[in-house]
Amino acid sequence: MSMALKQWFLIAASLLAGIAWAEDVPEDIEALLREAAQDDARMAALAEKGSPTATGGGLHGFAQFELARTTSRPVHWSKMLGRIELGSTGRLGDGLKWKLSARADYDAVYTVTDHFPAAVADDQRFNLMLRENYLDFGAGDWDFRIGRQHVIWGEMVGLFFADVVSARDMREFILPEFNIMRIPQWAARAEYFSGDFHGELLWVPVPSYDETGKPGAEFFPKQPEYPGYAIRYANEQKPSRRPANGNYGLRGGWLKDGWDIAAFYYRSTDAAPTFYRSVDAVAGVIEYEARHDRISQWGGTLAKDLGSMVLKAEAVYTRGRGLTVLRLNDDDGLARQNTLDWVAGLDFVLPAETRLNLQFFQSLVTNARDPDLLQEKRENGYSVLVNGKLRPGLEAEVLWVASLNRSDWMLRPKLSWKFEKDWRLVVGADVFHGPTLGYFGRYSAQDRVYTELRYSY
Repeated sequence: MSMALKQWFLIAASLLAGIAWAEDVPEDIEALLREAAQDDARMAALAEKGSPTATGGGLHGFAQFELARTTSRPVHWSKMLGRIELGSTGRLGDGLKWKLSARADYDAVYTVTDHFPAAVADDQRFNLMLRENYLDFGAGDWDFRIGRQHVIWGEMVGLFFADVVSARDMREFILPEFNIMRIPQWAARAEYFSGDFHGELLWVPVPSYDETGKPGAEFFPKQPEYPGYAIRYANEQKPSRRPANGNYGLRGGWLKDGWDIAAFYYRSTDAAPTFYRSVDAVAGVIEYEARHDRISQWGGTLAKDLGSMVLKAEAVYTRGRGLTVLRLNDDDGLARQNTLDWVAGLDFVLPAETRLNLQFFQSLVTNARDPDLLQEKRENGYSVLVNGKLRPGLEAEVLWVASLNRSDWMLRPKLSWKFEKDWRLVVGADVFHGPTLGYFGRYSAQDRVYTELRYSY
């Protein structure tokens, strides 16, 4: 078998196996990547001899160690995580490109301490997952990508708005870097380019969903509690793998006079869970069950370089999602509400290699608001990020995100030191404050200090 056909077989087998099983990692992924790397070396040797058949880019990725200690009582170690991600890219003949990548995480805090429940330890101790694994090819003005991939339709500072396609690992809330949090989707994507226009068609036959962890985890999204009732969480119910539960969308973008504008529609089984509630008044038990609503979303993004600053904005209108209501006599504890979430931000480049980012955001209930809804008709907030170089290789950053409706905020200072080529050391803190049911206040007992050491290759 030729090297090109062999590599094609390996890649296609990985893609088809992942789609069919909808699992994060086939058991033989390490062997697959190892054999692909060996083929890369052989193809590189052929390329040096002038063979045009195939080329590979070798292995690349990063290794990282993360340590965190929760400072709220009881003080305890909350993370001792080792993480390695590796991948490879290359070409097969003319116009066909591929990428393979995987990541493994092991958190020793669940082995050396007994602070967390067994279910949490089992869920978060070890994770092995496929990252991006796809094939790229083109035809005229069309580009196609088939396989597990990131589809990023929006990106603001600190929070998610128009990035509606990605699933996310929320087991550390929104604290990790977004490229760590995002979970790729198994998808077929077609992109069309013509002049200033960029069109996109997307089909996700077997969606991935957010990872939210287990009850008792540091950042599990606990639901409202009521005096006199015990709280119980049922196992999450994920949709079956059938076409009706797949996702699809389209997006169009235009670049005109420096304005980068895009609009999209996305029909999906929501990657984020909705917690359905049932009440057993006789037994005095409230049970929550995480399910995934079928939703529709319309949205848009814009960006404009204004010289001394950059303007960015995103908006998403969502229909079909259930939002929590507090009255106990409601059948499922939810009200179907339509929401408009939008954000506008300015990014300034200041003297002394300093960056300032300011954002204002709002979540608006657009239909008649249920009077017992947990959130208000208009939820307003803002964020401030300041980043600057203290000296070559050393950066300081502070991110502040807060609600304008109540005293509910998050503060994230950190120092980042690139002390050698390909090496980075980060030290920082995450501080939360607010009411028990606040977006940040619910984690007020999870204040922590942390450090990260990364080597990229």
